[in-house]
Amino acid sequence: MTNLTRFEGSPSVEDCDDGARRNRDVPLFDLSTIASATNNFSFLNKLGQGGFGSVYKGVMDNGAEIAIKRLSKHSGQGVEEFKNEVQLIAKLQHRNLVRILGCCVEEDEKMLIYEYLPNKSLDAFLFDNTKCSLLDWKKRFEIASGVARGLLYLHQDSRLRIIHRDLKASNVLLDAVMNPKIADFGMARICGGDQMQGNTNRVVGTYGYMSPEYAMEGIFSIKSDVYSFGVLLLEIISGKRNSAYYHENPSSNLVGRVWELWQEENCVDIVDESMGDSCSKEEVLRCIQIGLLCVQEFAEDRPNMSAVVFMLANNNVVLASPKRPAYVFKSNYHGANLSSSDGTTSVNDVTITEVEGR
Repeated sequence: MTNLTRFEGSPSVEDCDDGARRNRDVPLFDLSTIASATNNFSFLNKLGQGGFGSVYKGVMDNGAEIAIKRLSKHSGQGVEEFKNEVQLIAKLQHRNLVRILGCCVEEDEKMLIYEYLPNKSLDAFLFDNTKCSLLDWKKRFEIASGVARGLLYLHQDSRLRIIHRDLKASNVLLDAVMNPKIADFGMARICGGDQMQGNTNRVVGTYGYMSPEYAMEGIFSIKSDVYSFGVLLLEIISGKRNSAYYHENPSSNLVGRVWELWQEENCVDIVDESMGDSCSKEEVLRCIQIGLLCVQEFAEDRPNMSAVVFMLANNNVVLASPKRPAYVFKSNYHGANLSSSDGTTSVNDVTITEVEGR
């Protein structure tokens, strides 16, 4: 059996065809089956649009619901994402990772077929003025803990050591009972053996979630994902995007604002009011402290995901005092070329497709 790593370094997308057809780990779907399931890719079946293509909901003949990620025919960069995503997700199995059901490689179509998650992505709830009230503290804590366990699996417990490189609220999908599943592995990297970090001239991901050493120097590691998780945890607690504008300090993002409040011993001010009385002040402040530990400026100061999962699960563990966090602003980025998983990169509502070194 041909291993999916055959995709890596393949000179052309045609190689995907032969490689996928000889790989029994990823079932192949006929194009006609997918077209029928999506009502010929009807607009009414469309779930979302990204820089590399569209996502559709499909219903199979047996009633099973699926999600189809249809690669844009004109995205050369998307072809690489497709090959990467197939090769990675086929090897992964965890309750907090989205499950791949198969792929379609036919004619000029390249598609990934996933389990369908009816509640879509976390950001659709977290940053919506109405839906955010559906996420009480208990559910938010469960979502954060589930994402942490999923990352721990990627970093330590799977057959591969995988760095996601684009963890964010829109890449956390929610199932029917709001269990979180990490999605979108197109930007992920495999680290071999005991390798803990790598370097790249092409920085990919999303501003606001990137660690400073990755955004400015192209150095990525498991601690890059830890930084992203810390940002996500603070967003889950506050209900605000990291790029949110603060009148008290217009130059600050969410991470910077939380750090200011932490130093003033007034972090409760950042907690999402829509949660009402569903959370205890002690639990929330503890999670804010964990979030700040994850976003510390220097990678070596950040905990690994094993420690994060342990801290979240054990309230009696004494936490370290966080050091100054990294909250890099758009004016501070001057490293490698940058691109994001959806084809663009957004900072405080400014869209950038490429950043050149100064």
